[in-house]
Amino acid sequence: MELKKGQIVNGTVTGIKPYGAFIEIDNGPVGLAFIEDLSVVRIKSPEERLQIGQKVKCMVKEVNEETKKINLSYKDCLGTWDENVKNFKEGMTVKGIVRNTEEKKNGIFIELTPNLVGMVEYTDKLEYGQPIDVYIKKIIPEKKKIKLVVL
Repeated sequence: MELKKGQIVNGTVTGIKPYGAFIEIDNGPVGLAFIEDLSVVRIKSPEERLQIGQKVKCMVKEVNEETKKINLSYKDCLGTWDENVKNFKEGMTVKGIVRNTEEKKNGIFIELTPNLVGMVEYTDKLEYGQPIDVYIKKIIPEKKKIKLVVL
């Protein structure tokens, strides 16, 4: 199977390590999707996105001809910001998952879908991974930002 950068492939998750997930491409070679290629928002473990045996669609990021290593991206097949935000409107109340806080405590990222995040004001009451209900205060498409309020 000849793989090219940018190609979309189907595969099955065959192994998970702290640094990423191994994915067998359609009964062919095995590639690696590093943890940063699994989600637009930082996650602490690949298990937050994938399970062994799960069927996935990935994009080929790189094929090293010398080592034959294949680098894959799962997040690039989860839709763009514009595609994902179409499911949300200002004034909606939705469920999200607390992800990471900005270093200077300016806000907390809330994952709305695997490829879409918004931000709430910083509070020390929220913990990573916590499910939360939020109100969509403002969607700013030109900045690709979503302002949220904790309910």
